[in-house]
Amino acid sequence: MTAVDDIKARLDIVELVGESVRLRRTGKNYIGFCPFHPNVHTPAFVVFPDSGTWRCFGACNEGGDLFKFVMKKEGWDFPEALRQLAARAGIELHPRSPDEQRAEEAYEHLRGLLELAATYYRNYLLTSTAGATVRDYLHGRGLADETLEAFQVGLAPAGREHALSYFRGKGYTDDDLQQAGLVVTPEGGGLRDRFHNRITIPIRDNRARMCGFGARIVDPNDVPKFLNSPQSPIFDKGHLLYGLDRAARAIRAQEEAVIVEGYLDVMTAHQAGFLNVVSPMGTALTEAQLRMLKRHARRIVLALDADSAGDAAALRGLDLARETLEREGEPVFDARGLVRFEGRLQADLRVATLPAGLDPDELILQDREAWRQRIAEARPVVEHVLGVITQGRNLNEAKVKAEVAARILPLIEDVADPVERDAYRQQLARLLRVELGSLQATPGRRPARRSTMRSGRTEAPASSVAPAVGMAAKASSREAFCLGALVHQPLLLFRANRIFGELGLARPGPEDFTTAESQWLLEIIQRSLSQEETDPAIFIETHGVQDAPEALAAARASLERFQAGEEADADDVLGGLLRLRRQALERKLGELRFYILEKEAQPQENEVPSAAAEPGEAPLERMNAISENILRIDVALARGLPALPMARPASREGGLEAF
Repeated sequence: MTAVDDIKARLDIVELVGESVRLRRTGKNYIGFCPFHPNVHTPAFVVFPDSGTWRCFGACNEGGDLFKFVMKKEGWDFPEALRQLAARAGIELHPRSPDEQRAEEAYEHLRGLLELAATYYRNYLLTSTAGATVRDYLHGRGLADETLEAFQVGLAPAGREHALSYFRGKGYTDDDLQQAGLVVTPEGGGLRDRFHNRITIPIRDNRARMCGFGARIVDPNDVPKFLNSPQSPIFDKGHLLYGLDRAARAIRAQEEAVIVEGYLDVMTAHQAGFLNVVSPMGTALTEAQLRMLKRHARRIVLALDADSAGDAAALRGLDLARETLEREGEPVFDARGLVRFEGRLQADLRVATLPAGLDPDELILQDREAWRQRIAEARPVVEHVLGVITQGRNLNEAKVKAEVAARILPLIEDVADPVERDAYRQQLARLLRVELGSLQATPGRRPARRSTMRSGRTEAPASSVAPAVGMAAKASSREAFCLGALVHQPLLLFRANRIFGELGLARPGPEDFTTAESQWLLEIIQRSLSQEETDPAIFIETHGVQDAPEALAAARASLERFQAGEEADADDVLGGLLRLRRQALERKLGELRFYILEKEAQPQENEVPSAAAEPGEAPLERMNAISENILRIDVALARGLPALPMARPASREGGLEAF
């Protein structure tokens, strides 16, 4: 038995969920109000003890096992959920290697030093003469003392060795101070304080652990305006979001995250009660940061200053060079990159521009309702760029039409969802008053994929060939096979995304798999393709061994029957992913049938008329949509998959059909 299985065997999902959700028994299942979105009228959250799963049939329409529940509730990733649940179940995970243990102890030592530094800078702000002047400045920016205390805002002394002497006196070595990023080595040698005569802002990770500092100038003649701690194992600004440790709960509750540019913007927003606001600390957004937010909410709003998202000059180069992402203190609105992120993350990315000349903190202090309205009216990225590019242009001129089309069509082509893509093309055609066909034939546009179906491979739908007995084992084998093939050939995932899109289906995702660790391994594979620092295979190996070892081992074992060097057949893998989607849809159908029967059998006394039901609750409509998707899959599997530009290896036995 694996550690994941052992945890599930020892922990009761009803007891675990019941600690935060009031459940009532109905037959052999349990029902209550979903903790992940506001709902007080119709209980739409069901726990299925037999399968050890839960599902919300209301607005969030999510589900999973007990790992997925705590990950969503607490904002943990899978490794953290595994550690926490293992501790609760009294299970000891595999012991860390001596090197891992030494590294973790070293990191904790550095975090302790950074905690001490935060206290030191905070006390200097409160007790020094220079601190009084800075406090007056911060008060003038609208920040109350309670807010400054909550965020531990401090002040670094103007001298170059004040903090250095203090930390040495506390027993920390020069090597400690260098690794923590608190000192620098000038050209003349020796050590000097990194932060001096600057407002210091502690930066914590999503678990509220100290990682480093952001520091803002006091003297307007100093440069740069903002200075962060240097890159280190505990301070990776591309994987950190300022304020997320305080905002995660509100983001989950509101199902929306708002991104602003500055530290003071975050503080002001939280002070005003807008608790779902975070900041990328003055750098361009990375996919890792968006992925962290996506774990809490699907809708992510970029509340950018007018000069960074609303100025046409900022959109001059939509396909920006990668090096621009590393320019300190110059946030870049990379519209095309955001559209790609949106597709890979299956998120809803929007842009809310502010009135000219106003930063987020200024607008919030001036008019809270105006801020709230701007966020509510945020537009999808493509619509935002389209509005900026066409503003003030004479769209009756043919050359202007061509220029607008040439700049917008590449953005539209990067949109993952085919229906959304077509809608944007139609919107652009109406705006420019041109024929839709002329946009589809625009030079530079990627050619449309052939929709012909291969007739050489025919296979009965999964429902007609898979007996009920042994379905769990078959699903497990199929999951391991598909994951093994994707571990071995990660680029197959791009092909799968295209095939699913052409069939009108959402891309392969975690919900297609039945265990939290398999879901996490799929996310690792997806991340391996979206990052550029490491070869995907090395990325998968590194993160898979560390974060999903059991799923990775099962995936590898599933491919051992192939001859050395032989690659999994693309159609086998794509067919397997389609069957996994079909099984996931069948599970949803069964759960929906239970939910509908439960509502009919035991109506709630406090249930309101359907017109006032919770948003998103439409189980019959969902059943129809699921059935349509199942039919699409059945037809595709019966006719054969769309042709792929990939040579098929010699025929062999033991393909996916064996499952």
